[in-house]
Amino acid sequence: MKPTALCARAAAEHRPAAAHRSPATWRTTARALPAVLAALAALAGCAGAPPAGGAAAPETVQLRVIGFNDFHGHLEPATLTLSLPDATRPGTTQRVPVGGAAAMAGLVATLRAQVPHTVVVSAGDMVGAAPLVSTLFRHETTVELMNRLGVDVAAVGNHEFDAGVRELQRLVAGGCSADALGAPGTPCALAPYAGARFAVLAANVMAPGGQPLFAPAWVRQVGPVRVGFIGAVTRGTPKIVMPSGIAGLRFDDEAEAINRSAQALQAQGVNALVVTLHEGGEIGAAQQPGDWNDERCPGLRGRIVDLAARITPAVDLIISGHTHQGYRCVIDGRPVIQSTSYSRGLSVTDLVIDARTGRVDRAATRSRNLPVLNERTDAAQRERVAAAEPEPWATVLRQARPDPAVQAEVARFSAAVAPRAQRVVGRIQGSFERSGRGQTTAGQLIADAQLAATRDPARGGAQLALMNPGGIRADLACRQAPPCPVTFGEAFTMQPFGNSLVVMSLTGAQLRELLESQQGPGRAAPTLLQPSSNLRYQWLASRPHGQRVADLQLDGAPVRPEAVYRLTVNGFLAEGGDGFALLATGRDRTGGGQDIDALLAHLAGGPAPQPPRSIVWVD
Repeated sequence: MKPTALCARAAAEHRPAAAHRSPATWRTTARALPAVLAALAALAGCAGAPPAGGAAAPETVQLRVIGFNDFHGHLEPATLTLSLPDATRPGTTQRVPVGGAAAMAGLVATLRAQVPHTVVVSAGDMVGAAPLVSTLFRHETTVELMNRLGVDVAAVGNHEFDAGVRELQRLVAGGCSADALGAPGTPCALAPYAGARFAVLAANVMAPGGQPLFAPAWVRQVGPVRVGFIGAVTRGTPKIVMPSGIAGLRFDDEAEAINRSAQALQAQGVNALVVTLHEGGEIGAAQQPGDWNDERCPGLRGRIVDLAARITPAVDLIISGHTHQGYRCVIDGRPVIQSTSYSRGLSVTDLVIDARTGRVDRAATRSRNLPVLNERTDAAQRERVAAAEPEPWATVLRQARPDPAVQAEVARFSAAVAPRAQRVVGRIQGSFERSGRGQTTAGQLIADAQLAATRDPARGGAQLALMNPGGIRADLACRQAPPCPVTFGEAFTMQPFGNSLVVMSLTGAQLRELLESQQGPGRAAPTLLQPSSNLRYQWLASRPHGQRVADLQLDGAPVRPEAVYRLTVNGFLAEGGDGFALLATGRDRTGGGQDIDALLAHLAGGPAPQPPRSIVWVD
């Protein structure tokens, strides 16, 4: 067989074209790693093969990388918005409706139509902590629509592990979960469910035997060159998911794992490298709202800064996630980019690759964050947003429209959950929000609900409750004169994890120690557990570790170090989640009901008023 025929055959067998991808191909555990390396070796001799028909070989090849992160099952646009520049009033911003799977699919299709080669990349948290339209279907709806949208490769995020590693493997591979939600007697949320038709990567997650849980890398043939994609998830995952769900897994340093994979790819002749990393940073106050394309990234902070410095210079592009931020930085000559969250934005990076060497021309790389304008974005808003963008992005935003087929599928899934989602479950006297200096009204509402559900001696005899702020995923908005109705869908979106409540005993000294651990040594800011209304204390922010909690009271009386108190937390915290290891030592445990049921019962008890603040912050 001629060399060109061998290369064509190798490309057909190993190139992950959409028509040939299947769940079996890309649910790559350690067993598939040798096959991945064999695929690279099979293609290694093809880079110099002459083009068919004697046509002149191109000097460069362009690849458009379309990225997104932290989708979290936001199939519906709901009330999602972004603050974007207003071309009619320079220096100002406008609040624009954005998001939803259909609008995202339409924007992807428009971006694809402009260039011959594209790859669509997710930087983790595609599922988990999601609205009812995804969670009720075990996130199968999200994976199915990501298949339809044309996702090529995805890094796992920490929320992919929310339901444990076995459920994650099922979600990737397809098949039915023994306890999947759905109608009685239905074995699957969607039947049949075939799994992900895209590569799933996790270079730094090791299974109990020391082998990668998923493939560390994936290679796409782009004309005469090959481009490698390496995926990794925040190494802090064990602290922010249920520990029992990831027992035996090891989460290695992200940069070290990425560098190992990069070296392996380079050894196979793959010189153009992209990282999809579920870890990120935040932009400082110096950057104006909506200015998510300022490549200087003033005030950029967070783990992405250290990781970008340690990831090998051989990597040409880092698509980040986890922090739900919008930024487009250029660090040491390469883009480090993130496109906010919840389907609101896409990042677009055009790589120009030397056809002979397979290396990226960094000087020619162009990138941009673009909003996902949707059916709720009126024509005037669309034009004002588009006019603020340079070409070709202005034309893209003017042309892109929601994909009707995806829109129909979302409507079908939404209709299936509507009877439950739209049911009014209670009323509130004002908005309960996640924003606030340490303590939030949303957190206190949930803690009060959990205390009420477990106060009865037969249900644990709780005296106080604490809620982790990361478990609160949305506000409860009051958009009319109170009392305002709250639907099941709104309550579920606020608290979507389905954790069981746990009541345990701690001494007063342990309770104080727990609260002091909210800001450990060397940490710049605290992670304040959200207390029930009957627990009050001062947080002395300027004091050193161990001296920040003052005037600690429960039900108006000082907390005594030797006294034993009954505390309610969710199952995640009870296992030491979010780094609160002391809670894993709590004694005399009593299992409670589900956290969502506690919230529903609390809301049904009458219009919920906003409680007084329990934490007094003192600078």
